[in-house]
Amino acid sequence: MTKKRIILIAAALAVLITGAVIGTNLYRNRFDAGEYVQAVLDVSYKNETEQYVEITGVSKEEAEQIFENNLDATMEGFEASDMPQEFIPQYRELFSELAQKVSYTVEDPIREENDVYEVLVKVKPITLFPDTHSTFQKKAKEYADQVTDSVMNGGAMPSDEEMQKEIYQIYYDVLKEKIDTGMLYGEAKNITLQVKKEGSREFSVSQDDMDRLDALLIEDAQAE
Repeated sequence: MTKKRIILIAAALAVLITGAVIGTNLYRNRFDAGEYVQAVLDVSYKNETEQYVEITGVSKEEAEQIFENNLDATMEGFEASDMPQEFIPQYRELFSELAQKVSYTVEDPIREENDVYEVLVKVKPITLFPDTHSTFQKKAKEYADQVTDSVMNGGAMPSDEEMQKEIYQIYYDVLKEKIDTGMLYGEAKNITLQVKKEGSREFSVSQDDMDRLDALLIEDAQAE
């Protein structure tokens, strides 16, 4: 399973970030690119809306929808895959929990030329997938061995659908247990985001930078 199918910020976030607009009252009568980046990350990953609402002037409901829209984008890949529909809600909730555990620290912004700010973000990548890869492989093999033994002893061969459901359940259980008992994080990495002041009350974050940040937050299973 690739990270692109579980990471939350995707194409939808480009629209959300680029379109984010400062509300009627200018936030504290000044623009702080660091606070803006913090608000965008918090509302997108952690569903924390207060600062984003204060900065942009959108309603709490609109801010909460950003997180839900990102979950929708995440689940699109699964809904188009062979995942049984009954697993969609529980995997959605799982990825919601995972998103809220991503680790990032936003540093003070540095103003450059032409109303461009550079904002350093320190990321500690979640290592959930490499940490659980061997456990999942082991449990999947145990299930396959059980099926083989059962069939060899005269039992009925499970259908492809039944086996598929069992594998998705095994993977869910492995991930959920690790999330609940405490995940580990990798070595901190730095990334610089460019934030541009588009107008008196409108700002945007480089989408290329956001994609790079997104790629750092959660490691692939192959990173093991």
